[in-house]
Amino acid sequence: MKIPFSYTMRNLLARKLTTLLTAGGMALVVFVFATVLMLEEGLRKTLVDTGSYDNVVVIRRSAQTEVQSAIDRPQAALIESQPEVAFGADGERMVSKETIVLVNLNKRNSDKPTNVMVRGVAPRGVTLRPQVKITAGRMFQAGASEIVAGRNAAERFKGAGIGETLWFGQREWRVVGTFDAGKSGFDSEIWGDADQLMQAFRRPVYSALLLKLNDPDRFDALKKRLESDQRLTVEAKRETIFYADQSEVLANFIRYLGLTLSIIFSVGAIIGAMITMYASVASRTAEIGTLRALGFRQRSVLAAFMFEAVLLGLVGGCVGLFLASFMQFFTISTMNWQSFSELAFSFTLTPGIALKTLAFALIMGVAGGFLPAMRAARLPIIDALRAA
Repeated sequence: MKIPFSYTMRNLLARKLTTLLTAGGMALVVFVFATVLMLEEGLRKTLVDTGSYDNVVVIRRSAQTEVQSAIDRPQAALIESQPEVAFGADGERMVSKETIVLVNLNKRNSDKPTNVMVRGVAPRGVTLRPQVKITAGRMFQAGASEIVAGRNAAERFKGAGIGETLWFGQREWRVVGTFDAGKSGFDSEIWGDADQLMQAFRRPVYSALLLKLNDPDRFDALKKRLESDQRLTVEAKRETIFYADQSEVLANFIRYLGLTLSIIFSVGAIIGAMITMYASVASRTAEIGTLRALGFRQRSVLAAFMFEAVLLGLVGGCVGLFLASFMQFFTISTMNWQSFSELAFSFTLTPGIALKTLAFALIMGVAGGFLPAMRAARLPIIDALRAA
């Protein structure tokens, strides 16, 4: 015979305080676990969404980021002339020769200085990134000391709002517009004319080239030709892969630190659940003996107590996941250790994260309830009835 579901529910409701405390402890652990996964996913999504599959980033060989890269003008011209590079409707190559510099700006809320990436782009640079939309003001004019700021940069840094001015590169720059890049990494950048930025910072070389393929399947041929050309010292990556690589160090740090904390906290939650279940077994010894005397087998008693523990884990998991979902309304910023510039991103909850979180909660419930359930199932019938 199987012990009915109502029996388990009745026992949980009879011990409301203990049930709430145990489920609450699990919920806190689940909250930490889910938040870590959401943080990692938000960082990954921010940087991966920065790129397009049919765009290619070309940087100097062995340079890890655009900031460290340098491509001179003859090399840029050679790269631009490759047959895989697409032509625009005006008959011009779909290439943006870009320069990247880091400037130090103060945050609006704390006056704390931090590095911000300033990207000098060619007119094609905006066309190659369709996710970038001007939301206020206008785009900068080529040949002018004008800049536009990403949504996060405009909100977070002094002087980066529309109509304000910034001083860097021995020149004053006027912010003539703000743009939204669809929650990608570009939202944390400031953009201006590449030639003007190169003059201001006295840089004779570009940092990177962004080009569009006329056929996405021809990437391997282009990569092989560029990287084997003795006149060039460059490497080519799909834009999506390039920006995904930028997130690797920081994402790994978040993942390992978060999972370590989750494991430590989960041990405490499992011990708490185990103590609760052992106390439940001790207080219901006579009841267990009665169930066995009525003909319920050991596996039925084991299943009932395991189900009780799993239900505690599931309740804790659902509560923790519900609380973690509110983190999506927050945006945080941190230093991107690859580019040494500030990067703002949001917590992101996906169905996969929800499933992993609930599975984690169920595992905690099983781990916390297994030994007490085994003890309940193995209680001798006569000894259990004597406790009545």
